[in-house]
Amino acid sequence: MSVHAMFHRRLLDSLKCRQLTAGQPKVLDYLQDHNGATQKEIAAACHIEPGSLTAVLNRMEQKNMIQRRMLGGNRRSLHVFLTPSGRRDQEAVRDAFLRLEEQVFQGIAEEDREVFMRIFQRIYDNLSEGGR
Repeated sequence: MSVHAMFHRRLLDSLKCRQLTAGQPKVLDYLQDHNGATQKEIAAACHIEPGSLTAVLNRMEQKNMIQRRMLGGNRRSLHVFLTPSGRRDQEAVRDAFLRLEEQVFQGIAEEDREVFMRIFQRIYDNLSEGGR
């Protein structure tokens, strides 16, 4: 938990000029590959409670980072799209994350990184399976 908190704090600090708040970087990261996802899909993928996600998305919409639209006339399901401004923020998040990842793995051999990532993925999978 300490490593996660430090990583998150460093990430937000490096993005201070973008004025991103907690939750926004992971939503931007998810939308990079899932632009047009529903709020329900984003909440599940980002492990954010739907009510909390609504607040995050409201702030993002106010800052013109995203746009929510109905597709196919379905009023019950809003789809979330990055705006050009949101895409620039998303690129800044990606770049900051890559720089921080390099710092995190400094002095650790590539082979050890790969082993760590496999183990970390297995831990994630184990928790995901146990959480159902």
